[in-house]
Amino acid sequence: MTFYQELQLSSTGSKQLIRNTTDKKEKRRHILIYNFKVYLVMAFCVAVVTLYSKITGNDNSVVGVTVLLAVLVLRQADFGIRTTHGLLSIAGIFSILIIGPRLSNMVSPVPAFFVNAVSILLLMILGCHNVIMYNHSTFVLGYLLLMGYDVTGKAYVLRVEGLLVGMILCMVIFYKNQKNRPYRRTFLDLFREFDLHSARGRWYLRLTLIVSSAMLIMSLLGLPRAMWAGIACMSVCLPFTEDCKGRAGKRGMFNIVGCLLFVVLYLVLPKSMYPYIGMIGGIGVGYSAGYAWQTVFNTFGALSIASGLFGMPAAVLLRIGANVFGAVYTMVLNTLGDKLVQYIWVRKKAEI
Repeated sequence: MTFYQELQLSSTGSKQLIRNTTDKKEKRRHILIYNFKVYLVMAFCVAVVTLYSKITGNDNSVVGVTVLLAVLVLRQADFGIRTTHGLLSIAGIFSILIIGPRLSNMVSPVPAFFVNAVSILLLMILGCHNVIMYNHSTFVLGYLLLMGYDVTGKAYVLRVEGLLVGMILCMVIFYKNQKNRPYRRTFLDLFREFDLHSARGRWYLRLTLIVSSAMLIMSLLGLPRAMWAGIACMSVCLPFTEDCKGRAGKRGMFNIVGCLLFVVLYLVLPKSMYPYIGMIGGIGVGYSAGYAWQTVFNTFGALSIASGLFGMPAAVLLRIGANVFGAVYTMVLNTLGDKLVQYIWVRKKAEI
C-alpha cells in the first residue's frame, strides 16, 4: 500500500492495518502515516474554516464547516443517479442550505417546524438515495448548524456568497471524481422513487419528523441551541430501529463523558487556552475510530462556543439535556412508529 493510499484510509482502516502488521518496521511506518494523516486533516480543516471566517466573517465560520464536510463526502459518495444529474442535486441541496435555515429563524416555532420538515425531507430525498453512503448526516447536519448559528443583514449576504462558492467547488470535485459512474437513474427518479411503502421512504419521513419536532419542543420550552437536540435525533435515527437502540445509549452516555472531560479541561487550562479546546476535540475525533469516542470529542467544539455565551455550567447542562432528550425521544418515536406500521400491515393483511 502506497503512502497516498494509506492517507485515504479511515481511522478504523488505519488502526486495523497497524494491528495486522507484524513487521516492526512496517508497523512504525503505518503509525507515523496515521499520525501524519490526523494532523494533516486537522490542519486542512482549520485552514478552510479560517479562510471562510476571514472572507465571510467570524459569524460565518459554520459555512466553512458545512462546505468542508460536503467536499469530504462528495469526494467519494454519489447520489445513485447520473453524474450530470447529481450536479442538480448539489444545486438543490445548497439552495435549501441558503434559504431554509434563514427562513426557519424568521418565523415563530410552529411555522419553523414546517419549514424545517420540508427542508430536511428534501435534503433526504436529494442527498440520501444511496442509504449506504450515509450522505444525510452531512447535509442535514450542515442545515442544522446553519440554522443554529444564524446571521442577518450583510453577514447573511456573505453567507450566501460563501455557500455559492462552496456549491461550485463541490460540483467540480463531484464531477471530476464521479464522471464515469454508469447510473441510468435521473434526477426526477429521486422523487418518483420516494414511497412511504418502502423502508427507505418511511425512514426519510421518520427522521424528518423526529428531528423537526424535537427542535419544536426545545423552542416552545424557550431553550437555546435547539439544533443540539436535532443533531442528536439525526445521529440516533438510523434506517433500522434495532440499530438505533445501541446508538441511542452511546449518544447519551458518551455525550456525558465528553461534557465531563470538557469541564476538566475548562477548569485546568488557563483562559488563554479556551479557544483551543475545540481543536483538541478535533484531534480526538481524528484518532477515534468508533461512534462513541467521536461523540465524546465532538462535544468540545460545541461547548467551547456555548460556554462563552451561557457560562460553562449552563452550557454543559444544556448539552447533556438536549442530547439525552434527543436520544430518548428518537427511540420512543421510532418504537411507536414501528408498532403503528406493524398494526397497519396486520389490518391490511386481515382485510385481504
